[in-house]
Amino acid sequence: MPRKVTKAVLPIAGLGTRFLPATKSMPKEMMTLVDRPLIQYAMDEARAAGITDFIFVTARGKGSLVDYFDRAPELESSLKEKGKTDLLDELARTDMPSGAISTIRQQQAKGLGHAVWCARRLIGDEPFAVILPDDVIDSETPCLQQMVDAQAETGGCMVAAMEVDESETSKYGILDVTDDGSASVRVSGMVEKPDPSEAPSNLAVIGRYILTPEVLDVLDHQDPGKGGEIQLTDAIASQIAGDPGVWGFKFDGRRFDCGSKSGFLQATVSYGLKRSDLRDDLAEFIRDIDPALLK
Repeated sequence: MPRKVTKAVLPIAGLGTRFLPATKSMPKEMMTLVDRPLIQYAMDEARAAGITDFIFVTARGKGSLVDYFDRAPELESSLKEKGKTDLLDELARTDMPSGAISTIRQQQAKGLGHAVWCARRLIGDEPFAVILPDDVIDSETPCLQQMVDAQAETGGCMVAAMEVDESETSKYGILDVTDDGSASVRVSGMVEKPDPSEAPSNLAVIGRYILTPEVLDVLDHQDPGKGGEIQLTDAIASQIAGDPGVWGFKFDGRRFDCGSKSGFLQATVSYGLKRSDLRDDLAEFIRDIDPALLK
C-alpha cells in the first residue's frame, strides 16, 4: 500500500507579471478571490486532504504569504472585545500550527521542475503533493482529496487532468492515456505543450500532482526542456515505464485559471454567486449591466 501523503509543495516564487501593476508590491497568491486570497484556497484544499506539512518555494518579496498564516493577537483581541465572533471564526481558519510551514528560496527562475527540486531536502523519501495556487478548483469533494483517495489504490505518480479544447493543447502538458472510462487512467506518454497537430489527446495536466520521491532523483540531473526550463512534466514522464507508473485523474469539479485575468474574473463571479450573502445582489447587478449578455 502506498505511503500516506502528508507533505505538499507550493511553488509560489513567480513574479505574477500578468497582473501588474497589482503585483508590483504584493504576491499574486495574495490576490483576493471574494474574501480569501488564492493561497488560502490552496491551503484549505490541502488540509482537507490530510496534508500536515507545507513547503513554500518562494522568492524575494513573498514574506506576506507566511505572515498571513501567523497569529494576529491585536486583531483577535479587538474582534473579541467587540463581540465579533463570526469574524474570529473566519480568522481562525488562517492560523497554522508552529512548524507546519517551511520556506525554501528558488533563487533562479528555472521552471516548475526546478522549483519542486528546491524542496527536495524537506521532502525526503516520501510521496508528496504539488499544488499550484493559480489553479482554483471548485468541487464538492476537494480535488486533492479525490486524488489522495485514488492514488492510495493505484500507487505511483498521479496528475490531475481535464479535457481542453484541441486548439489549446500548446498551453498544457498533454497526456497519452489508456482510457477505460474510469476516473483514474494509465498514462503511456506525456508531452509538454504540443502543437495541436501533434497532441496525443486533449487531456491536459493541471496544477495538482501526487509524486513519488523518485521524481526528485530525476530532477537532480535533468536537462532543460521546453522553453529552456526544467520541466516537471519531463521528470514525471520518466516514471511511466515503471510499476506502478503514472496515472491521470479526471477530477470531479470545475477549474479556474486564476493566473489569467479572465479566469480570475470568472472565478470571482462563480464563487460570488455561490455565497448566500452575495448571490442576490450580484445576480441582480449582472442582469442589469446588459440584458443582451444573458441571451
